[in-house]
Amino acid sequence: MEQDSGGTPLPRYKCHKEVCALRIKSIERVKARDGEDPDAAGAIIIPEESGFAPIRVSAEYLRKHRPQVGGYWIQYDDGYKSFSPSRAFEEGYARI
Repeated sequence: MEQDSGGTPLPRYKCHKEVCALRIKSIERVKARDGEDPDAAGAIIIPEESGFAPIRVSAEYLRKHRPQVGGYWIQYDDGYKSFSPSRAFEEGYARI
């Protein structure tokens, strides 16, 4: 169990949210347009599950969430988009 610097156990929480998620098969960097900063172009996430369209993500999303192949692209009910490593996601969520 994690503790703060004083040795006190940190509060623990259990997730109860429903989310939409797709496992990431590949991440393809989008080529920058002429004159555009190469790091500002973003990427396309290709879902592992068939029948779903590729997902365009911004360079800001890439910097903030650092998605990895095999992990999950996540969308919450309020529209917020995130990333979770596969182990953390699969231990915390079950498909409904």
